[in-house]
Amino acid sequence: MKKPFPVYQLLCMSFILFTSCFFHNTEANAMQPIKGKKVVMIIAKNNFRDEELLEPKAILEKNGASVTIASSSLKESTGMLGAKVTPDMIFTDISVDDFDAVIFVGGSGSSEYWENATAHKIAKDANTANKIVGAICIAPVTLAKAGLLKGKKATTYSSTVNDIKSQGANYTGAGVEKDGNIITADGPKSAKKFGETIVKALQQ
Repeated sequence: MKKPFPVYQLLCMSFILFTSCFFHNTEANAMQPIKGKKVVMIIAKNNFRDEELLEPKAILEKNGASVTIASSSLKESTGMLGAKVTPDMIFTDISVDDFDAVIFVGGSGSSEYWENATAHKIAKDANTANKIVGAICIAPVTLAKAGLLKGKKATTYSSTVNDIKSQGANYTGAGVEKDGNIITADGPKSAKKFGETIVKALQQ
């Protein structure tokens, strides 16, 4: 005669199955909180900073966002550490209405946008539309020269502190700084936190 299946074992198995499904679904939801959001990341035609593009991009995509890479050329761009990236579009073709966030990536080459009127217009249009506007490393200078950092808390790479302060920014020295819809970061070591901060901002 077969022994009856112990009730406590049946309950344990049911609990394990339930918790397994619950945590699987919770993890899946946590991985896709910004599904459908669109982000454009603007890099220099050469000498963008590898981590400042690749780490936030990976974090954004992991969380469900679609990332477009824009530059001043469609030719393959080489990062300061050797990463090779082929841009998806010319940055002058960016329409901020198509994106939820506009991010300027740093690296020595990103100074090409500091005095660029089109880059300034893109940043200002995105800000006016209350999109997320981000910049990392020396790229916050582009936002500063576009007039976006006046009276705002911001951070930047050490060599460009005076560049943003001279445009009215309240430099904080933080690794990552968020003031309203504007997010700035100081360089490669803050690339991961920069990406995570953008994700949180897109959730709101």
